[in-house]
Amino acid sequence: MAEEIRHICGISGGKDSSALAVYLKDRVPQMEYFFCDTGAELPETYEFLTRLEVILAKPIARLNADRGFDHWFEIFRGALPSPQMRWCTKNMKIKPLEKWIGDNPAVSYVAIRSDESDRKGYVSTKPNIESRFPFVEDGIDHAGVMRILDHAGIGLPAYYEWRTRSGCYFCFYQRKAEWIGLADRHPDLFERAVAIEQKVLQDAGVSGDADFGDQAMKGRQYTWSGGETLVQLRARRTEILERHEAAIARTARAQPNLPLVEALSDVLDDDDNTDPCNVCAL
Repeated sequence: MAEEIRHICGISGGKDSSALAVYLKDRVPQMEYFFCDTGAELPETYEFLTRLEVILAKPIARLNADRGFDHWFEIFRGALPSPQMRWCTKNMKIKPLEKWIGDNPAVSYVAIRSDESDRKGYVSTKPNIESRFPFVEDGIDHAGVMRILDHAGIGLPAYYEWRTRSGCYFCFYQRKAEWIGLADRHPDLFERAVAIEQKVLQDAGVSGDADFGDQAMKGRQYTWSGGETLVQLRARRTEILERHEAAIARTARAQPNLPLVEALSDVLDDDDNTDPCNVCAL
């Protein structure tokens, strides 16, 4: 007898993966939903997942609940994750997911939209996992995603008011203005991120007020945001927000009909990192 094929849909807490979960609810009734929980997600993300479970009328499996960031931070001897060493994605998202799936055949549904078909999401290399892209197959773009969420009555996660993507509160892919947003809205979480960073600096024998200058990526060995510590970044709050607001204004003039959530995605400071996490950003 052939093995039963599992159908799985990962939810990052972002708009696209949430819309895909709603879109597939009746189309694939046997669907299993999962969320890779690092234990360091934004409160808005957890709140949105709870609301989404009501819409789906099915629980969202939380993976990795027993080993969060603190465990892996210790395993990696206090090294911060970075674009060059993304141990967070590997150990807190991909490995728990592939362990949860096991060796049985599975179809994984990925929330890449039709208007971003050249974008990469998580695609497993395990031979038992087949990836499908329903939004690409069915021609569903950003406007279609928003219609799905609006029709379901769930809307967007609240963090989209100040952040362009889901993920850990200390994600190193955050933009400068998003770090300021975290400090303003969740000062306790910002201080936790500062404490982690300061410990790394202290253990490495680097001064907490060190000027990394143009060696931004070298600084990433010790800091969450390239080129400076969070303490230094926070001291530049006014400058960062002024640059951010000016960039939003330029984007609005160039693309007057662009929704705010998309405009924010296009706004970038020169020293920001543009590459999102393949797992977190959907």
